[in-house]
Amino acid sequence: MRIRGTYAESAFHEETSAKSNPAPSKRLAFVAIFSALVAAGTIISIPLPQPVAELTLAPAIYFALAVLVDKWDAFAATAIGGFVGELFNITTRGGSPIYPFGMVWARAPEVLIIAWAAKRGKRTLVLAMVAATVYETVAFLIPDWFFYAYGLFGYGNPMDLGSAFATALPDLVTLVDMAFIPVAFLIIAAAGPAVRRFGYRN
Repeated sequence: MRIRGTYAESAFHEETSAKSNPAPSKRLAFVAIFSALVAAGTIISIPLPQPVAELTLAPAIYFALAVLVDKWDAFAATAIGGFVGELFNITTRGGSPIYPFGMVWARAPEVLIIAWAAKRGKRTLVLAMVAATVYETVAFLIPDWFFYAYGLFGYGNPMDLGSAFATALPDLVTLVDMAFIPVAFLIIAAAGPAVRRFGYRN
């Protein structure tokens, strides 16, 4: 017996079904465009109270990219855009020289986690976005703990491991990026038809 799903479920499946990709020249152009979008999302931020400081808009963009385009194109755009955006941030606002590399380490692998779930239904995709955000949080927390402990990359004077861990704990607030999951689904629904016209089939 065939069971018809809701319109929203059917539309979501249509956006995330079998993939094919545009020509290499188009893919290169799209990676450049998507990198610029991720960089802009990394630069544009919502100020928050300390110790969080700010909330960047990039997660909504690369969460959606992981679903809409080839995973390696999304990975490259997230890595390049995150690096360039954070490099701009530390150049204009100050910060450790390790920050741009941290953006690549923490955010680009999120795309692979989400892309794995892109064709496995909406619930699995939401869980993958949550898991990706948890990965990002741990990927910031563990290195920061190490950097604080040994006073590396401008993280201050060396301290004992307990104090260093406590100093790095504000990184847990990175979990607030989960708030962008609904925004990412809106982007997927709105941008899906345009992305398919350019040659991606999701």
